[in-house]
Amino acid sequence: MAVDPTCPVCRTADIVCGKWTLLLVRDLAEGNTRFCELERSLAGISPRTLSLRLRGLEEEGIVERQTFSEVPPRVEYALTAKGQALLPIIEGMRAYGTQWLGDACADDDGADRPVATVAG
Repeated sequence: MAVDPTCPVCRTADIVCGKWTLLLVRDLAEGNTRFCELERSLAGISPRTLSLRLRGLEEEGIVERQTFSEVPPRVEYALTAKGQALLPIIEGMRAYGTQWLGDACADDDGADRPVATVAG
């Protein structure tokens, strides 16, 4: 729960500051992504944690899930407009990390990937 429920920073932090959440948004910025692709990209995340984070982001309206009637069933996740609005935050974090924290994370899987920008 937010320290101050009237503070937009506190409310945003409640949503995005969970472990893995911003990395999920970063990866979903590339477009529709399947569960197994996210699991591979986020080395170390458990399937249960990934499922819980995706469900939470769906409930917040940040991620949408599309199920395809195929055999085997296929599910893809994508950012909503509300989720895409988080991308400048991630870009700011990338710029900060590059400038102030050095290249230590440039070798991590996906850490140096550019984030798609929101048109408009």
